Amino acid sequence: MAESGYSAAVEGLDYAALQPHDTWKALRQQCPVQPLGVGEGGRPAYMVMRHDDVESVLRDATTFSNSIHNESMGPVMGELILGMDGQEHKDHRDLVARAFRASALARWDTELIAPAINALIDRIAPLGHADLVRDITTQYPVQVIAGIVGVPVEDHDRFQRWAQDITGVALDPGRAIAASREMAAYLLPIVHDRRERPTDDLISDLVTAEVDGRSLTDERILGFLRLLLPAGAETTFRAMGNCLVALLTHPDVMARVVADRDLLPAVIEETLRWETSVTIVSRNAVADTEIAGCPIPDGAVLMLMSGSSGRDESHYDNPDEWDIDRKAENHLFFGTGRHQCLGMHLARLELRVGLDIILDRLPDLRLDPSEPAPVIEGFAFRSPPSIPVVFTPMPVPA
Repeated sequence: MAESGYSAAVEGLDYAALQPHDTWKALRQQCPVQPLGVGEGGRPAYMVMRHDDVESVLRDATTFSNSIHNESMGPVMGELILGMDGQEHKDHRDLVARAFRASALARWDTELIAPAINALIDRIAPLGHADLVRDITTQYPVQVIAGIVGVPVEDHDRFQRWAQDITGVALDPGRAIAASREMAAYLLPIVHDRRERPTDDLISDLVTAEVDGRSLTDERILGFLRLLLPAGAETTFRAMGNCLVALLTHPDVMARVVADRDLLPAVIEETLRWETSVTIVSRNAVADTEIAGCPIPDGAVLMLMSGSSGRDESHYDNPDEWDIDRKAENHLFFGTGRHQCLGMHLARLELRVGLDIILDRLPDLRLDPSEPAPVIEGFAFRSPPSIPVVFTPMPVPA
């Protein structure tokens, strides 16, 4: 396993367009576990490239810990569930799981999700043209998660900005820390109000909850909210953009889906495999072990390349093709094991409802021929920066 292999491959990566799939393919074929030299805290670091290896690490919570997130994200997000393991993680996960249970999702569908997407479409439906990223995807999921959490939906633009700044901590730590502080200053008065006057929202669930007979501190509640708001906004808006690009660049499939909305789940799952919007998941080894025959020392930092795993030719046939008729297979967009994404059912619901209403209310939806075609780009996060479209103008329902 030559350390120079990663460096040589990365030298050829097009950082301007940020299209890493060819690089990831070369690395998978060269060696499925790539050494990166020194990672967090001066420890050895590795990239895990293949689907089955990524999945096995995610499922092994005994050998591989989430505590690495306390080092990488703790300074920005504070005390967060993402860095917990074992019983502590289970106890805190159970607190927020109630907000994403099936009965809650049924309520959010009619009271929050459908109204949010319809209100956004009301603004563009009469125009006959739009940028679906600017006008829909960057606003829709953040409005939904804001409503569930219990913060004013009209402030969604703030949450979107904070989400992007916080998740960009690796590129600009100062900006991420500033966003975290702004977010805390905004949220603390709401948290204190809910302690006095709880309502039917997630913040109220958190302020009234107890773990081992003790209420959660303000800092721990802020940790939950700093994680949930960006996670609920950032990943879903990117995934929705990727779904729309896939459909719009495959007009034959678009026609099938317009005629048969039962195909939407296949569209969503295939897109989550084909273009995973969050491409890297971190873990750290807590014992000497090995992955795919590669020795991994205790303390090593692991970058699990979920963006690479979705295109792994040893796991999927013709993995670079977007094919909604592909036999259903598991993908790792939501992770797996004890830390599998709590919001995965909400995300799938948002995507299905949002895409369905877009196709209903923007008839003859197609790419704008006068604008450049949309491109999915990025390294750690992948999505289109814009999706210019045209469609038949429609009046807003009275």
